[in-house]
Amino acid sequence: MKKVKFIYNPYSGEKTIASDLDKIIMIHQEYEHTIVPYRISNEHPISDAFSDIDNSYSYILIAGGDGTIDSVVNDMKKKNIYLPIAILPAGTANDFANYIGMPHDVGDACNQILKSSVVNVDLGKINNKYFMNVASTGLFTDISQKMDMNLKNTIGKLAYYVKGIEQLPNFRKLKIKVVSEEVFFDGNMYLMLIFNGQTAGNLKFAYNAKVDDGLLDVIIIKAGTMKNILNIFIKMLRNEHLENVEGIVYFKTNRLEIECFEDIVTDIDGERGPDFPLVIECVKSGISILGAKI
Repeated sequence: MKKVKFIYNPYSGEKTIASDLDKIIMIHQEYEHTIVPYRISNEHPISDAFSDIDNSYSYILIAGGDGTIDSVVNDMKKKNIYLPIAILPAGTANDFANYIGMPHDVGDACNQILKSSVVNVDLGKINNKYFMNVASTGLFTDISQKMDMNLKNTIGKLAYYVKGIEQLPNFRKLKIKVVSEEVFFDGNMYLMLIFNGQTAGNLKFAYNAKVDDGLLDVIIIKAGTMKNILNIFIKMLRNEHLENVEGIVYFKTNRLEIECFEDIVTDIDGERGPDFPLVIECVKSGISILGAKI
């Protein structure tokens, strides 16, 4: 029987993944796969999960949110592990898992993974770190880092919007310089998002993004009047198209450089990202994945 390394975060989302362990093992055994579980904790970091990886393993199964997925992928890259990954959505937003069509029912997700073929998808790379879904900077980008975990786990993605509303009185213009082959932007902005996937907080900002085209979708919300900004956010909440919208720069690229001298942080799928200056690239076919419907 082929082995599957199952890396799970017991604290993700509603903290239910541990209760599904028997179902995960049972379904995999039906497909002649043996689950080898690894529980992430402060005492047992993700990096220790790969100590026994060899050619007897079929793939890496990850249960957690977008941040957990990124952490696993970054460790795999450091250790030159090229096994496919598969995702069980167990986080708060599960943006990337939702984008690739993973069911939230554990049994359905396992069956979809085990019946699927491997596909190659792109990765985002920001300086020396990789991300699956989205990198961002500007206002709101430190929401998930400052958020009370009890609030996040209790009300889920609504917690992001609550925290975002709290920040509205703090709106200020942020000077930034963005250089790519397609666009040069040197001005003031409020928020910048760089997508490999399509959604953030399950809002489909980059509706036209594709995870296998070798390109990242970049959205810059320029600083402007509050009326204009509110109009942009209403369009975002309604999942309306953002091309040719006043106050927004939207383009695709495989590489961009960003300079910023403001006191702001970067965010990679809800986790703290690297400091400026940034070089962001799309790594075409950067990782193999099972279960994806794209």
